[in-house]
Amino acid sequence: MRRIHETRRLPYSPAQMFDLVADVARYPEFLPWVVATRIRSDDGTEMVADMLIGFKALREKFTSRVHKERPDRLWVHYVDGPLRDLDNRWTFTPDGEGGCEIEFCVEFAFKNRMFEMLAGQYIDRAFRKMVEAFEQRAAALYGSSSSSAHSVA
Repeated sequence: MRRIHETRRLPYSPAQMFDLVADVARYPEFLPWVVATRIRSDDGTEMVADMLIGFKALREKFTSRVHKERPDRLWVHYVDGPLRDLDNRWTFTPDGEGGCEIEFCVEFAFKNRMFEMLAGQYIDRAFRKMVEAFEQRAAALYGSSSSSAHSVA
């Protein structure tokens, strides 16, 4: 399985960032390639959601189960869709200065090995672009401030 790991330090609280990431229904408003979402169930600690991803003429639906531990972490487990596997984890750690360090880790595998080789050169950039979209959304919702970001692949 391929793995992408991003760490960002942002001037927003863990609760603010948790709420932003957990608000799957609003993803089409700011995440690139997210065409639509549907929340099947949400009891506060576990959510099952569908996400329709689109790029040009391609459309794929993913179903995921999201385990929520507010305000510290979210685990997203792949249920169904075009991939063989897709799991990601978000953690939100207070930085002692009112902000937080966000860690995002995604592991995925394509069903088709050839497609994995072709898409592999673009998928890292796509996931990083999505993480940047969360950062920009936080600035829009909670106010713009300087942040430092670094990536670990």
